[in-house]
Amino acid sequence: MSDNNDEPRVRGLRHMAADPQVLARERETLEALANENIGTRFKGYFALSGPGWLQSAFTLGGGSAVASLYLGAHYGYELMWVQPLAMTVGIIMLAACAHQTLSTGIRPFAAMSRFIHPGVAWAWALATLVSSWVFHLPQYSLAAGVTEDITTLVTGWSPQGAARTAYLLTIGAVILAISTAITWNYGRGIRGIRLYERTLKVFIALIIVAFGLVVARGAASGTIDWGALARGFVPTSLPSDAQGVTTVMGAFGAAVGINMTFLFGYSLLARGWGTAHRGLARFDLVTGMLLPYAVVTSLIIIAAASTIHGTEFAPQQILPANAGVLIGSSGVGEFTGRVVFALGILGMALSTITLQMIVAGFVVCELFGWDAQGPRFRWACLVPAPAVVGVVLWETMGTWVALPAFTIGLIMLPIAYIGWFVLQNSDGLLGEHRPRGASAVRWNVAMSVALAVTLVSVGYTLWTRFLA
Repeated sequence: MSDNNDEPRVRGLRHMAADPQVLARERETLEALANENIGTRFKGYFALSGPGWLQSAFTLGGGSAVASLYLGAHYGYELMWVQPLAMTVGIIMLAACAHQTLSTGIRPFAAMSRFIHPGVAWAWALATLVSSWVFHLPQYSLAAGVTEDITTLVTGWSPQGAARTAYLLTIGAVILAISTAITWNYGRGIRGIRLYERTLKVFIALIIVAFGLVVARGAASGTIDWGALARGFVPTSLPSDAQGVTTVMGAFGAAVGINMTFLFGYSLLARGWGTAHRGLARFDLVTGMLLPYAVVTSLIIIAAASTIHGTEFAPQQILPANAGVLIGSSGVGEFTGRVVFALGILGMALSTITLQMIVAGFVVCELFGWDAQGPRFRWACLVPAPAVVGVVLWETMGTWVALPAFTIGLIMLPIAYIGWFVLQNSDGLLGEHRPRGASAVRWNVAMSVALAVTLVSVGYTLWTRFLA
């Protein structure tokens, strides 16, 4: 690693990070926790966690909801194992990113550019930006759709024509204003970052509560087959139909999206974390990313499996915006299905919108060589804001913009993974921090398995969409 004059531009996010004295106390806390019992250590680590929760909130969007609803509605409890295992594959690669970023302090874009190739770094950043912008559109459409349905149920008001368009645009403007206010906290130093992370934790908690209530209502009515549910977490079968196999493969290829791979390293640096935080980062990935994701997606699958699966609704195209109606009419009650379930979906959309804005801010700042702070960072976060028109246009434009953006992101995902694999074995980047001996074997085996699974799933998905 060189110490040339551009080091301040490629190392860390000190303008965002906490005061050095605060970070020193944090490191002392981590050292003390290392000698405590598991309960005390868990409590201490949990209080310091944050970046992993951002990743969880990021991936808990419309795509996760669609995949989970499909798996539950069409296969019941049989494929409960798919989403947690798919996320585990992604977490292996994110853990490698954390090791590289926290060991060196070098920002991920700079590391990819210097030690892989500038073209790869730029392709990674541009694919992230395109993906964040395009898939901003359906999040607004989803949020507006469930808000409209809740309003209709509660008030009986259902506007049509131009009045409905104006109403949806108003909903979109309100969502944009709320999301902007939440997002801009992230550029205001460590206090803003911690406030933002706590807000996302609240979002995830509310999402879990909402879907948990739906499942609890189903359990009370006796619609859940607990034995089949338990067996569903054991990967003993795969769907035999093409659509089911494609859904499973897609889950493994997209549990961690391309924009998530860009965000994670920056969220670690924004907290001022370093080598002392590597264990905390792994803990954060498991408790803040894997567990909430597994819980939420499992609850959605259970809700769909215990209400829609095996009914007349199962053959229909099931989407988050209409799933509440189907679930409500299938045994748990209209209010639980159309309001409580919809609020969970709304929370998923809102959290994803704000995180897509933040990752756009980091990408734009890196591409232009700006510090991620002040007005520049805040305005960069608004690059995806025009996607608010998705509240009225996604139904017509989604068919021709979603597939190209999805394909670009899907192709770039294994390229980013391969880059991380190479960097994990790079003396030039990691130096003394490069894993060696048994540690190197564990890392390389785990990353090889994760990379192989991702390559197979991405290859299969692309083949079925374009060549089959």
